[in-house]
Amino acid sequence: MELDLHNPLTIHQFDGGVLSLFANESEHMPSPISFQSSELRFAVRRRAISLISHAKFSYKLDPLLVYLAVNYIDRFISKHVILEKRPWISHILVVACLSLAAKMRNSDLSVILTDLSREEGFDFDARSVQRMESIILATLQWRMRSITPFSFLRYFLSFLEIEDSSLTQALIHRASDIIFNVQHVLKILEYNPSTIAASALLCAIQDLMPQRISFSLSAISSCEYLNQDRLLECLGSMQEIVAAECAEPNPRASESCTLTPTSVLDRQCGDKTAASSKSPHH
Repeated sequence: MELDLHNPLTIHQFDGGVLSLFANESEHMPSPISFQSSELRFAVRRRAISLISHAKFSYKLDPLLVYLAVNYIDRFISKHVILEKRPWISHILVVACLSLAAKMRNSDLSVILTDLSREEGFDFDARSVQRMESIILATLQWRMRSITPFSFLRYFLSFLEIEDSSLTQALIHRASDIIFNVQHVLKILEYNPSTIAASALLCAIQDLMPQRISFSLSAISSCEYLNQDRLLECLGSMQEIVAAECAEPNPRASESCTLTPTSVLDRQCGDKTAASSKSPHH
């Protein structure tokens, strides 16, 4: 069954409704303490994030697939003992995690993964990649249907009493952009996926409908499954990250900092039109 990051649990797993997501989310988180206590783990992660970001933009990979792969990378690095600093470790880890994420998302990345396996002077054969996949699966205890912040966005949106579907779509789109953009930040690994989702949605509200931020913060904070102190901490960190990106001389960052509900929807429509106009390549 293809993994939908917005609805990651199977029907059997979701018997408890949204409570199942909150009850199981900690099993899909890395341990931030592991990164803080090991410079080697930090170095491997930093290199892996750089490699996967390069692949994302070079091959125009599905952002959700890349997010899932980085989730696997973070969880693996935080649980697996890395004894040596070898340049190939980050590289084969990226290839294997992208391969696993592609299988979970029912995406064919075979050609891209072959190219990635041969970049920077490396040449990982299929058996080496499969062996790495097996190590990752064992380390993560086969928990590959990751519960991520995307799994909670619509739940928290239901607290806001917004009837305009175009506005809810714009908020989800903006919150998703923020979640993608903060994944590389080590500080964010300290928070549960649900807390990250709630914080990203509040940042999106602050961007697109600032007049409702006080009401929205109060409404979302009323969720019995959220720790309010942790929510405020995460929200503060996320606001700093978003503000820093807006201050950078980056056209993409500047654009995301001046979005309105209309401009978000216009961009979505433009993306869909451009995608539909492309003919498939075989």
